[in-house]
Amino acid sequence: MATQPRDIAETDPLDGWSLPAWTYSDPEFFAAERERVFAPSWQVVCHESDVTEAGDWHTLEYIGESVIVVRGHDRRLRAFTNVCRHRGSRLVDGPSGCARKLVCPYHAWVYDLDGRLTGVPDSQSYPEFDKARHGLSPVGIEVWRGFIFVRLVDDGGPTVGQMMAPYEAMVAPYRFEELKTLGRVTTRQRAVNWKNVGDNYSDGLHIPVAHPGLTRLFGASYGVEAEAHVDRMWGDLMDRPSANWSERMYQRLLPPVPHLPEDRQRHWLYFKLWPNVAFDIYPDQVDFMQWLPTGPEACTIREISYVLDDDRREMRAARYLNWRINRQVNAEDTALVTRVQAGMASRSFSVGPLSDKEVCLRRFCKRIRELIPEARQNERPSSGWSQA
Repeated sequence: MATQPRDIAETDPLDGWSLPAWTYSDPEFFAAERERVFAPSWQVVCHESDVTEAGDWHTLEYIGESVIVVRGHDRRLRAFTNVCRHRGSRLVDGPSGCARKLVCPYHAWVYDLDGRLTGVPDSQSYPEFDKARHGLSPVGIEVWRGFIFVRLVDDGGPTVGQMMAPYEAMVAPYRFEELKTLGRVTTRQRAVNWKNVGDNYSDGLHIPVAHPGLTRLFGASYGVEAEAHVDRMWGDLMDRPSANWSERMYQRLLPPVPHLPEDRQRHWLYFKLWPNVAFDIYPDQVDFMQWLPTGPEACTIREISYVLDDDRREMRAARYLNWRINRQVNAEDTALVTRVQAGMASRSFSVGPLSDKEVCLRRFCKRIRELIPEARQNERPSSGWSQA
């Protein structure tokens, strides 16, 4: 397995150690993560192709907030909290829809697609009320290569484009801006802390042990590296036919992709953006996945596939086989993170050593300890530490 560490200086004695087990189950630590990790982080909502017409909207639910992304009559994309300014009612229900205006189902307050409050029933009964000051609360929004991201709090951190800057040339040939949905967003509930899902995603050492299918496909070519805000993983399909039917047929049927360079024709590429958004990039499709925390020991995995127009039978077959292969990988990963979450409850385990090859985990743990210094303590602090 190729591993390329980048700029990880061993200046802190904890750099070679994992986060303590208590941080994967403690309610107070989870509350700190919601504010210090997730509120300022960029979260992917959908792709521009999902909201092409005026009034098209998509929502994202996370850390107790509901965010709505909507395309205005002026064709601009905007993001708001999905909350009426009157009594706090949710404005829209469900993951997506289309509306000429946003009308609150509680008291029928009306908002234009640009967030302006335009209608208040019996407005005369609200003395000295200024509608101009009570539009929908805006949320930070960024479109990176066609994918729409939102951020609840601007802490001065980098944009998505700045995070991905080291890899722009690598991503460019895949034509992200032209992608369209394949299927629908799926969600999977997992009884594990969100960090366990992310740790597993960026962990290259478990591939030859726990993923026989990926090992048959990639051999020793699987590699990992860590940039400041992005992890990259990759592998190249081997020519030797796999013993597994789905893998062997994928190897055989995956057709040439004219817009990709020769070295990407059989290349699988993965990126994890801080702290919990991933792009799985294949010659045949692009998937995004994110693991959203719902509690100290629970999270929701949200994912969907996007593709370029290609009606070739071989391409349709390759995409189906890709799904079969990764369904098995997901099942293996689910078993792994469940075992880890259970093991972390043992009084015998606190922290574990990290290999020099575990560059992504080292980077992640270092960042968490910077944002929440209590993560430096092997034992759980006394209750109330986050308010001290």
